Amino acid sequence: MRVSEFRRHAEPDSTAGVPSSLMASLSPSVMQDLLRFEHQRRPGAGPEVLEVLAACVRHARSLLIHLQDGTRVIPLTVFPVEHLVHSPLPMAEFLRCELAELQLLQVEPALLRPPGDSQRLLVGDAGRHAPLGPLLWELALRGAREELLPQIAGQSAYRIAPGVNLRGLALTGSMVQAIRRLKRTTANLREIAEWPGFDRARAVRMLNGLYLQAGLMVSRSHPAATNEGWSNGGQ
Repeated sequence: MRVSEFRRHAEPDSTAGVPSSLMASLSPSVMQDLLRFEHQRRPGAGPEVLEVLAACVRHARSLLIHLQDGTRVIPLTVFPVEHLVHSPLPMAEFLRCELAELQLLQVEPALLRPPGDSQRLLVGDAGRHAPLGPLLWELALRGAREELLPQIAGQSAYRIAPGVNLRGLALTGSMVQAIRRLKRTTANLREIAEWPGFDRARAVRMLNGLYLQAGLMVSRSHPAATNEGWSNGGQ
């Protein structure tokens, strides 16, 4: 679908930036996540793609997300419990998009059901499903968001949870070394940003990506839990 056609069917909410009727249909827990940090956004701006995905994963709620890629609309149905995503666009092609340019058009409860659901007529084409983990990782590393997700921001220290499965992710070079290091030690954002091959932006993106893989332990009480002014919005 073209963006112009999509917009004709959607009545934007003046505060959320997405259709109010659909926002109201989301579960209360997801709504709370999307709205409680609204004061941190630019006036009139709605939730970012990564914020919506974080809420989806955090509360294990399947969502249908419509994204704008240039003049076309790409629908993604996210199944966090099954760790799957469904889209009419092949995932390899989706990941070749300029992920930083994607814009959130609409979010609503999923219309499709995951594979194996008893309502077989609502299960999407098996060939259009893909693992969710790599999508979340690539959107964190290459998407528009350049600040820590609100759930992990602030005076915090980070470590990778024992036994987390990161297989299937595109990990190379300094990222591999940083992940190995975070499996052995706890560090704050400033410290990670000073590791070889890293700066603040790369550290933020890695931490967001690990959080979305359910692979990040966040401590507010650890001795390293200070970013010395480098909380969200810091320089």
